Amino acid sequence: MSTMGKIATDDQLEHAGIERLYGFCKSVLISVGADEPTAAAATDAMLHGSRLGVDSHGVRLLPHYVQAFAGGRLNCRPKMRLARQIGVVANLDADHAHGARAAYHAMDHAVEIAQSHGLAAVSIRNSSHFGPAGAYALHAARQGLIGLAFCNSDSFVRLHDGASRFHGTNPIAMCVPAKGQKPWLLDMATSSITYNRIQLHRSLNAPLAENVASTETGMDTTDPDLATMLAPLGGIFGFKGAGLAGMVEIFSAVLSGSRLSHEILPMGGPDFSTPRNVGAFVMAMRPDAFLEQEEFDAAMHRYIEGLRSSPVRDGAKLFAPGDREWAEEAYREEHGVPIDPATEKAFRRLAAEYELPLPFQTEVME
Repeated sequence: MSTMGKIATDDQLEHAGIERLYGFCKSVLISVGADEPTAAAATDAMLHGSRLGVDSHGVRLLPHYVQAFAGGRLNCRPKMRLARQIGVVANLDADHAHGARAAYHAMDHAVEIAQSHGLAAVSIRNSSHFGPAGAYALHAARQGLIGLAFCNSDSFVRLHDGASRFHGTNPIAMCVPAKGQKPWLLDMATSSITYNRIQLHRSLNAPLAENVASTETGMDTTDPDLATMLAPLGGIFGFKGAGLAGMVEIFSAVLSGSRLSHEILPMGGPDFSTPRNVGAFVMAMRPDAFLEQEEFDAAMHRYIEGLRSSPVRDGAKLFAPGDREWAEEAYREEHGVPIDPATEKAFRRLAAEYELPLPFQTEVME
């Protein structure tokens, strides 16, 4: 069993400015062979995670994506096409593109159709890991529409009272425009935590919370080095999280013709040459297709402000979904993105391999 030591604090980590970090990640992906739209989409998604404090799905994914492109799992120059379209519903064949490239493309198509018809939904097949689901929901909200995004993944999560992996982390994301302020943003896994968070805790030498992860036999553990699968969301009511994961599975895999979570090759390899056919699903809706825009804006304002001003328990504070993330974004835009030790080491290796300048603030000051 590993011994949990002192957790690295934020001021002990390397930091990178947003602009330099974006340039570094995109340059690495282009250097490994990705075309410009793919490199831009993957970098946009990673920076969404790192800007908003979703570090498990931020730039720490860069070395993994490099390995997947280099090995052939991901298509560096995909030719995506609509395999099927009936009215406001479509199925996108992503041609084994990076998941972010496919998801942004699908959401762009959904937004375009929804602008004319009120709403649209696109399922995605032959895709791969797409990072933070909230990035694609936010992509719709920035254009004035409500956005939803789902994705399945290889099995990491046991069923409630189960002792083997079955569902993926199967995230749910929804983003709603809010006039005069940042959007309402929900981005959550249907597991207790994400597996990338376990890897982040390993890098930071930090213990896990109680009842979020299990050993190979299904026993709970707080040691990230012993954690091999995740618990479903809900703790002792984990059947609720397992049910939500199943909902995402149906939207993402069944409706797209993709592999089910327990059929997908492991994200972490060892096979990095075979495409995984991960599924996803996005939807866009025009609020003013349902009611007058002014009425929608006023109702969202009443809801969000009512939520924030609701009475709280002693010592607590209420946040609307997204409030923490927007605050973290503002902080990181000023102070930079903290880079965990494992990611720092990988960045130094990639910078040397592709002869690129490091994005760290200490490198800029020297």
